[in-house]
Amino acid sequence: MDDKELEKELKLDRQICFALYGAAHAFTRAYKPLLEPLGLTYPQYLAMMALWEEDGLQVKALGERLGLDSGTLSPLLKRLEQAGYVTRQRDKVDERQVFIMLTESGRTMKAKAVGVMRAIGQATGCTISELESLRDNLKMLKNQLDALS
Repeated sequence: MDDKELEKELKLDRQICFALYGAAHAFTRAYKPLLEPLGLTYPQYLAMMALWEEDGLQVKALGERLGLDSGTLSPLLKRLEQAGYVTRQRDKVDERQVFIMLTESGRTMKAKAVGVMRAIGQATGCTISELESLRDNLKMLKNQLDALS
C-alpha cells in the first residue's frame, strides 16, 4: 500500500467504529429529554425495559441481558429502588441470589414509556421498518464481533 492509500484508509470518517460511536452518543442525547419526565437515565430505562419484558429477573441475569457488570448495575438498581420503581429481594433458599421486582409504580411507568420509542422514531426521520432493519443489522454485527472473542 502506498502512502496515499494508507492515509485514505486511516481517515477517521471512514471508520465504522467512529460512526457507531457518534451514533450511540447521538441516540443517548436524543433520549435524555424524553426520559427526564420519567425520572430515568438511559441505562435505567434499558433496565426497566428488560424488567417490563420479564419481571423478577436475577441481578446476574439482568446484568447479562444489558451487558453491564455488577459495578455498574448495582448503583443503577439502587437508584431505581430509591425512586420506588423496583425492589430487590433475596432468595429465601440461597441468599446470594437477588431478584429485581417491579413495584406498582414501576409497572405503571410502562404505559408512560410507550411514547419514548415513537418519539425516537420520529426524531430519526426513519420509518419503523427502516429502524427495525438497522437494529437487525446492528445485532448481526454485534453477534459476529462477539464470536471473535
